[in-house]
Amino acid sequence: MDSGTAEAIDKLVEAVRAGSAKEVPGLLEPLDAAGRKTALVRLKALRTEVRGWADAREREAARVRRALYVAGAGCHPGAAGAATWLGGRDLLAWRSQDGGLVLRVVAGRSAEWQAELAGRLAARPAVAEHSYGLIRRLVERSGCALPASDGYVRAWAREVTPGGRWVHRVDEAPPLLQRLRVDPQTPFLVVHALSMPEPPEEVTWAVEADSPRHWPTAVATLVGEGVVDRTEVVDAAVSRLLRGGRLHDLRFPLEVLRLLGPTAAEFAERVPDLIGIAADAPSPVAGYAQESLAAMAVDGTLSTAALADMTGAVLFRTEKKLVQAQLVLVGKVLARDPGAANMLLPAVAELFGHEDTALQERALKLVGRYLSAVGASVRRELADQAGRLGPVHGQASAELFGTALVARRLEPYEEILPPVSGPRRVEPPATTVEALVEELLAKGVSDDPVRFERAFDGLVRHAHRDREGLTRAVREAFTTTDWEQPHHFTHHSHGLHAVLAGLLGIAERAWIDARLARGGAAPDCLHQGLTEITDTRLWEAAGLVGTDALPFLLATPTLDGGGIAPTVLVERLRALRDAGVEPAPADLAQALLRVLRGDPEAGEAAVEAAALETEAGRRLAAWLRADEPMAASVRFLRREGQRSLLRWSVQDRLVVDIADRAFLREEFPAAFRWLGGTLEATPRRCHHWVRGLEHWAAVLPADREVLAACVLPSLTRTLDSTRESTEPLAPLAEAEGPVGRAVALALALGLGTGDADDRLRAVDALLVLAARGDLDAPGVGAELGWLVAEGTVKPNRLADAARTAAGTGAYGTVWAVLAAALPEPLAVEKPVRGLGELLAVAADCVERCGAGGVPAGLEATAARGGSTQLATQAKRLLGALRHGADRTWTEMD
Repeated sequence: MDSGTAEAIDKLVEAVRAGSAKEVPGLLEPLDAAGRKTALVRLKALRTEVRGWADAREREAARVRRALYVAGAGCHPGAAGAATWLGGRDLLAWRSQDGGLVLRVVAGRSAEWQAELAGRLAARPAVAEHSYGLIRRLVERSGCALPASDGYVRAWAREVTPGGRWVHRVDEAPPLLQRLRVDPQTPFLVVHALSMPEPPEEVTWAVEADSPRHWPTAVATLVGEGVVDRTEVVDAAVSRLLRGGRLHDLRFPLEVLRLLGPTAAEFAERVPDLIGIAADAPSPVAGYAQESLAAMAVDGTLSTAALADMTGAVLFRTEKKLVQAQLVLVGKVLARDPGAANMLLPAVAELFGHEDTALQERALKLVGRYLSAVGASVRRELADQAGRLGPVHGQASAELFGTALVARRLEPYEEILPPVSGPRRVEPPATTVEALVEELLAKGVSDDPVRFERAFDGLVRHAHRDREGLTRAVREAFTTTDWEQPHHFTHHSHGLHAVLAGLLGIAERAWIDARLARGGAAPDCLHQGLTEITDTRLWEAAGLVGTDALPFLLATPTLDGGGIAPTVLVERLRALRDAGVEPAPADLAQALLRVLRGDPEAGEAAVEAAALETEAGRRLAAWLRADEPMAASVRFLRREGQRSLLRWSVQDRLVVDIADRAFLREEFPAAFRWLGGTLEATPRRCHHWVRGLEHWAAVLPADREVLAACVLPSLTRTLDSTRESTEPLAPLAEAEGPVGRAVALALALGLGTGDADDRLRAVDALLVLAARGDLDAPGVGAELGWLVAEGTVKPNRLADAARTAAGTGAYGTVWAVLAAALPEPLAVEKPVRGLGELLAVAADCVERCGAGGVPAGLEATAARGGSTQLATQAKRLLGALRHGADRTWTEMD
């Protein structure tokens, strides 16, 4: 390299280090390919250096990165390398600002090179959004095809939309329509925007149709002017609606279609797509497709076969409005052409199995009106489908189909509940250091209490057997730099890291003592108390791991629900006694909380524990023999003379009272003493997120009533706002111990929560408890009664949960709950909105299981008369209860 080139490179690097981005293009000009390649090596080194600069040099680093952004683009010989450089995350801030400088330094490259660079930048969404100006100029300069990139289209939409959402002086900028009209890229990019899974934010803004920023209006106008191809727009919009997704993401193509108003001929080419949209799209989008197809059906341009397909698809949906509109449409078509009944009525008969008996009735009436127009084979098919009708329609269907209806006598009702599976034994810990380390590194080990405890025990055992070997393996497998900071261990997901830090000698004794002391403070809430128990165990182990004082863990569960078999715990205590080792206090305390006192061998285990003649054995024997070593109760504060309690949230009124137990306070470590009644029984606002609760359940697997009382604050707080709030219910249902009001209330809140998935988890817990014989159905119903009556639980949500549970075959179980829930809301002076839907589910349960016994208030509600859903379903439920025993359908002569 000659001295001139070396000097030019030095000047370039000096300018970059000084942050002089604007000088870079000129300094690059004298460098040939070899010189730029050499300069690139130094630029990469400088970039690495800047990444390591302290925060105090942040402003200086920003200036250097800006210059690096430009210089690196000019020094890379290949388009791929240049794209990677320009797409670097550390250079993000300068993509939009210095595109012009980059264009100058790559101006000498070939058109093909610049086209490749544009394509590679556009292919990376985040890069494309910030490099829009650069990519566009590269495309225009090279003459290449526009990049089909979502990121590029988002940036383009942002660029051409006048102002922002909160900008008020939009009138000073050219309107959107004018900008799109003069942009040569509009025809291609509009179609792409219509096809995007997540369209640009600007195209979905909720502005008036006459706003200068309303995209659907602008697109429709451009189609009318011929600027954008109509067929391409309609195809793109229909295809996007067919793919489905969130309603927010479908609003743009839907509004464009509404404004374009496709003709019957245009829709005729897309009938299968419209049927697919009507079947699966969100309700407003499906409604548009249904309206479009209905117009064709009424005009006679939709074939009967297509209408039958559409009918089958729409009637499968849950929205009653769409289902009812489809029945009206089929009725209109049949009135004009009764011959279409052979194809349409079988589709209508799919409603015979619908959960709503009112819709069953409408379908049955429609079938009956045109039954004479069908052939014998279709009539037999319809008669067979009629067997799916609810018992309330049995007589009407028998009268309609006569001898065509297969005579059948209903079998005695049999409740269907999920099979009860016994607890599974936990696999022993890993037998080799290699397997243990692999288990410790596995994703999700901290989220699964069974895997967590298994890995925890394996860590303790291997540290005791071969501390040196395990230490070496852990140092090789883990990056421990962050472990030198105490705050690293504040997250429960890093729980085992605390024990590993103790193993490696990283965790200072002062840290361990401080964390153990923190567990002695009175917890702010019940959740904190549960968390501190687990944390205390971990930090206790961190101080003892690898020593003779902790050869293994007493508290490792033997069953997947978190419990410990009593005989196994006795054997563990015997092994410690024989080794001359005193149990670690927190480890022993957790083991006592987990031992299954209801196990058939608990009595024998108590005798064996006492025979050990150790303090730990004595405590275990006493614990196993205690009638109720732990207990909790829940109640709600009420204002005297105030009927409605809605001014107070359920959480504000909930009081959890942990029963007084002196031996828990006196014999257990400090972190456990709140379980002996040290917390004041008063409403407690708790802001703990419910995730991670699996470890809470693992603290108390043998006392589910106490566990339920502890997690109730989360359930009350998340009735309306938070998903995954009912995750505690699964471990509650599978736990051991008595069931009381806390469990009943937890189920009631879960069944009435706002999220459908949360309600489904509550349904699962309800059915598991019923299958195990542990469900207090009247107790759950009583809690639901007052929650519905005061408005905390909405009847439609409870109806959805009850309908789901009943649909599994548990009609008797659901009725047992609803029978206890209905009297209180029925007694409210002003009818509870939506209660009719709940009565409909109750009536369906009674019609199928043949129950009797009229809940208080039902007769009075039925006697009020009227045509409301509440009155109709009250009469239906009352009639079903009075005639539930007669469930026989007989063949009509």
